[in-house]
Amino acid sequence: MANKGPSYGMSREVQSKIEKKYDEELEERLVEWIIVQCGPDVGRPDRGRLGFQVWLKNGMILSKLVNSLYPDGSKPVKVPENPPSMVFKQMEQVAQFLKAAEDYGVTKTDMFQTVDLFEGKDLAAVQRTLMALGSLAVTKNDGHYRGDPNWFMKKAQEHKREFTESQLQEGKHVIGLQMGSNRGASQAGMTGYGRPRQIIS
Repeated sequence: MANKGPSYGMSREVQSKIEKKYDEELEERLVEWIIVQCGPDVGRPDRGRLGFQVWLKNGMILSKLVNSLYPDGSKPVKVPENPPSMVFKQMEQVAQFLKAAEDYGVTKTDMFQTVDLFEGKDLAAVQRTLMALGSLAVTKNDGHYRGDPNWFMKKAQEHKREFTESQLQEGKHVIGLQMGSNRGASQAGMTGYGRPRQIIS
């Protein structure tokens, strides 16, 4: 991890493409939300990819963020008093955040891998996870989200419909379009099987 040298050739191109996906404006919005959600004691990172990575790297802020979306007494992540200094402890803290975010409802496709954040491999994926978490918090609207609701898009919610028995009976008499129709159908122009249609010019 720590002794990974610079990348060249194809791996450099791939890394460059991944880095271009990082959104500076989105970074500002996410930083604002995290500060409002967790309180000013989390501090503010230096602007840019590296500052954002260093700010979240040890997993403490991420853990506080996901805990703030739960009521008191049911916090999913144990946050130590002092930030962990050992690398594996920091990665473990990030992994706990990821597990808690998944339990909260973030889909696996929206999750980043621990190395994406820890080694700075794909900070755009980290942004994507935080956006998904924010969208879920706004959608749930359970009183734990703090900040401007317009920072995140609400996710579509289930809209259950109730039909009366008479409405269900009426529906049985309607032929759905999926069943097809025999109106306008004829065998004009059809030929027997195996014989080509004669085209005379």
